[in-house]
Amino acid sequence: MPTTEKLNPRSLAKHRKRFLRFFPRGFYDERYIDWEHTYKSDAHKLWQHLLNQNEFKRLLQHGEFPEIATRALQVESKCTFLFSFEKMALRDAVRTPHGARIFAEGLYDLLHGKGPLKTRFVQWIVAVSELPRKQSRVVSWPIVTFFPYIAQPQKYMIMKPTAMRFAAAELGFELQYSSKPSYATYERLLKFGELTKEAIKDLKPRNFHDVQTFLWVIGSSEYERLEQELLEGLR
Repeated sequence: MPTTEKLNPRSLAKHRKRFLRFFPRGFYDERYIDWEHTYKSDAHKLWQHLLNQNEFKRLLQHGEFPEIATRALQVESKCTFLFSFEKMALRDAVRTPHGARIFAEGLYDLLHGKGPLKTRFVQWIVAVSELPRKQSRVVSWPIVTFFPYIAQPQKYMIMKPTAMRFAAAELGFELQYSSKPSYATYERLLKFGELTKEAIKDLKPRNFHDVQTFLWVIGSSEYERLEQELLEGLR
């Protein structure tokens, strides 16, 4: 099945206009900074402080796997991307030394390994799938994609399935979505992000944090409710 490599210009224009109703100055709007930018930026800065490449490598070399996991969870706690059951599953999974090691080594290889992204991403999915499971399953799109998104927002997107699927459908992009994390779907998500970034380049998105938020505004029920409130306030 052929894939669409261009976004629907009419739909894009509609959603760009809608985005600017919420945030008149775009990604540099005071409300945008307050609602959407600061917590992501702060989480990225905390990651850079706690688990930059040199520090991450040093901790690995000293076998400090639980410390790596603790620091990663400290960063995650600053955000709201994971559902409560996902947070609990992840914490349970890295609580043991064995789980912490799988997590730490797998994540380092994804972020800083030398192989092609496809290989590293597939290996990361395998690592997450091998984490100890107490109750809820650990492998989910948000868990798999959160850490690269926060650590390296110039390269990686986060997959929040419901919102991203809706946004892709709205903009006429074939996401080739699979509920089970896969590189094929993630590659399409990155392509979607790149096309969106190019299409809204006049708004000067900083990185995929901004691109993801633009798509989130399209696809989330949260902004649908806010839009209704906004329209009612104008009556």
